[in-house]
Amino acid sequence: MEEIKLANGTIMIPTKLVDCFIVQPKVHGDYRGYFMESHNESAFKKAGFSYHFVQGNESSTQHKNTIRGLHFQTEPYTQAKLVRCTRGIVDDVVVDLRLGSPSYKQWIMVKLSEENKQQLLVPRGFAHGFITRTDDVIFNYVVDNDYSYENDAGIIWNDPELGIDWQIPEGEEPILSDKDKKHPTLTKRGISFRY
Repeated sequence: MEEIKLANGTIMIPTKLVDCFIVQPKVHGDYRGYFMESHNESAFKKAGFSYHFVQGNESSTQHKNTIRGLHFQTEPYTQAKLVRCTRGIVDDVVVDLRLGSPSYKQWIMVKLSEENKQQLLVPRGFAHGFITRTDDVIFNYVVDNDYSYENDAGIIWNDPELGIDWQIPEGEEPILSDKDKKHPTLTKRGISFRY
């Protein structure tokens, strides 16, 4: 699939995961700083991307080498996400968990930073996480469905079935929350997302 240019100048760059795109906003800059549209729903719709984002979230992570993930919500509260890093650098990881998808159980890692201003469009039925590469990271995202505590779920970050290479420096252990340490493997979770 080829890149798609939206009406507002944003470029949608396809990844090897079906329906997952790197989003490169059009950035207007001068001596004062810059301006960009972080999201434009009508431009998305004109290009065939029908997402209506209903909630915006922000997280702060103090230390580099911290992993947050792999997270998702189960039916009927699955969520698509448009994610970006507004301070520092992260490597963002997504996994296609949709049975029947040509990219089922495949993953990608995309560098998101305050400098490159790239975003990642993560469809419903994907697990999402990131590892911080700097201290003092701010991560922002919008979602197309409400948060549901009962449907909040995840899979373990180092599931051997997925084989994600988090590129953790030799001799170091990643920092994880107690919750993220306890997620089951994909097999034990028994995901039922459909493509």
